[in-house]
Amino acid sequence: MGALGRALLWLQLCAMTRAAYKLWVPNTNFEVTTNWSQNRTPCAGAAVVFPADKMVSVLVREGHSISDMLLPRDGEFVLDSGAGFGAADAGRDPDCGAAAPALFLDPDRFSWHDPRLWRSGGAARGLFSVDAERVPCRHDDVVFPPDASFRVGLGPGVGPVRVRSVWALGQTFTRDEDLAAFLASPAGRLRFHGPGALSVGAEACADPSGCVCGNAEVQPWICAALLRPLGGRCPPAACRDALRPEGQCCDLCGAIVSLAHGPNFDIERYRTRLLRGFLPQYQGLQMAVSKVPRQNAGAEADTEIQVVLAETGPDGTGGAGRLARALLADVTEHGEGLGVLSAAVRESGAPVGDGSAAGLEGSGMRAGLAGGVAAGLLLLLLLAGALLLRGARSFRWSRRDDAAPAPFVAPLGFSNPVFDVAGSVEPPSAPQVENSSVSRSYFVNPLFAEAEA
Repeated sequence: MGALGRALLWLQLCAMTRAAYKLWVPNTNFEVTTNWSQNRTPCAGAAVVFPADKMVSVLVREGHSISDMLLPRDGEFVLDSGAGFGAADAGRDPDCGAAAPALFLDPDRFSWHDPRLWRSGGAARGLFSVDAERVPCRHDDVVFPPDASFRVGLGPGVGPVRVRSVWALGQTFTRDEDLAAFLASPAGRLRFHGPGALSVGAEACADPSGCVCGNAEVQPWICAALLRPLGGRCPPAACRDALRPEGQCCDLCGAIVSLAHGPNFDIERYRTRLLRGFLPQYQGLQMAVSKVPRQNAGAEADTEIQVVLAETGPDGTGGAGRLARALLADVTEHGEGLGVLSAAVRESGAPVGDGSAAGLEGSGMRAGLAGGVAAGLLLLLLLAGALLLRGARSFRWSRRDDAAPAPFVAPLGFSNPVFDVAGSVEPPSAPQVENSSVSRSYFVNPLFAEAEA
């Protein structure tokens, strides 16, 4: 069985055991244009230069004619069938012109902690993962492509990177002793580098309610890598009172549903329920469902289920809030059967720049006029109210016993997941996860919803 066949078999085994896996995306292949300074492979007769002080393994799939080559300090070429190098005069290709040498980009630029460089296995349409969970979690299987060369930086060494298993170069590593021997070998040193340590041996997640990812400690480095193209800063949220879910680097627009669950809760069954029965009815939304540490847990359970509903459109339609309230109603009606004990919701505010804010930037004269009109309308309303009260025998209100309690409202917020961006070059301090604004919140406990008098 070839390397590709073994990789496919391994992925099938992962699927059969319900184990999650993450696939490494970038490579150091010679023919990949993004690995070169001119964003193209070297022309015929070009001079080729590799960084002299780096180590790299490069897969070569085709034949290339070059005038000369500067090799790195340590490295290897892995030649596919029919691949190789031949000598040619400089500038033989007229389309190249008198171009500068083709420079192979820094192979150390790829970091394990960069969420953009991983792909989750079996991701369904409409689902996304919060940033910390886009990087391999401790219960994940990690797969490196069998048909490509690669090089991975293991990070600053704040703690060992721990996963369930690693599949690389046709071998599966599930014991630390075997993996350590590989990492110390010439092949391992060409592919993994940095002060960080890689460890395997964690068990697959056996809890039907899900397992916490375990990347909280390295989230500052995850966010630094993700935001690097933006200078280390999050883009402004497209809504007021934006939210920041647990494990996310930047604010989102939408809603967060937090579920307290019992022993009968099954996260996969619940995720499927939302994907099939709820999400298709709401356009412009993406959803993330995972188990996260519970904030201010106290004597209660130390984890909860976080359902993130993210508005993906430029001017959020409010679908996230409507879907969140639909999920609350679903918990009220079916919570016991789903194993959900209670649910709480936080929503972001209106999109920035909508009609409700149009008058904020007007002139002082317009503001004064608007204030005068508003004052006049208020006076008329007060007079009308006084006349109505005078003519009525009584004015009272009450909550009907069979009516659902009105949701408690208080000011918070939600923005756009930064899926393809990356942080500052230097490892930053932990990103601020608190949101100073107050959220709209709703809470429903299905165990007591029917007992209200």
